[in-house]
Amino acid sequence: MTTFPTDLDPELVARLIDSGGGALARKMGIEFVELSAAKSLARMPVEGNTQVVGLLHGGAHVVLGETLGSVSSAIHAGPGRYAVGIEINATHSRSITSGWVTATCTALVLGRTLATHEIVVTDAEGRRLSTVRMTNMLREM
Repeated sequence: MTTFPTDLDPELVARLIDSGGGALARKMGIEFVELSAAKSLARMPVEGNTQVVGLLHGGAHVVLGETLGSVSSAIHAGPGRYAVGIEINATHSRSITSGWVTATCTALVLGRTLATHEIVVTDAEGRRLSTVRMTNMLREM
């Protein structure tokens, strides 16, 4: 069950609920837990998102991070605006072959035209698997 801030743009909430965060997020099995501009959480299964030797695919880490960072930036952008990613990078620190991963997205900068977030992906024991940093440009619709 996703927790939405009470002051969140109703149109954005409707889009998130209707789309499940978008087609790719649905395919990856991403589940939103808590959403806000400053801090968001989501989780994703390892199963179905592995590479050829059975490890969680590095790109899956990035998809999870970008999904959460983009939604958090869109929340910050507010009504009549949207967020578009302009930079992303990831450092993978540890691998995982089963279970679920959790992403915690924390705002580094919430400006008028840019939002930068750090997303830390951890395993069930809280060990850091990867760190994703992304910057979104905030645009008028």
